[in-house]
Amino acid sequence: MHWLETRVPPLAVVAIAAGLMWMTAEAAPGWALDLPFHTIAAVMLSGIGIALAIAGVAAFRSAETTVDPRDPRKSKALVNNGIFRLTRNPMYVGMALALLGLAAYLAHPLSALIVVLFVFYIDRFQIVPEERALAQQFGAAFDAYKAQVRRWL
Repeated sequence: MHWLETRVPPLAVVAIAAGLMWMTAEAAPGWALDLPFHTIAAVMLSGIGIALAIAGVAAFRSAETTVDPRDPRKSKALVNNGIFRLTRNPMYVGMALALLGLAAYLAHPLSALIVVLFVFYIDRFQIVPEERALAQQFGAAFDAYKAQVRRWL
């Protein structure tokens, strides 16, 4: 177990990543790419990402379980229906897509690299400990769900 596990709220990680993406694009404007339709791509990616995240939150609320991922032991239910049939982490997939939308808007390759770093961070310091806690709490039911549905997409 690492001291960073489930410590930083994922929305804070998104905000930090978005800020770094913006600062990187501003600091190295010569690296920006001339991408046609990048604004349309940005809106589409961000829209899909936000919709996925909202669907995940709605499913948690419907199941009357916590949406606060800092203490996964507070989960009252294993949510495996709705959007959770497609991915075990629709909120994190949504956050990554929204950041990818920002990277498309900025049209800056270093911004896209920060999205990759976001995914690695969330996977290691948020998802892995969450899944460890869910496996302890829900046992075979979580193991079966994990075998059927991918972590990301």
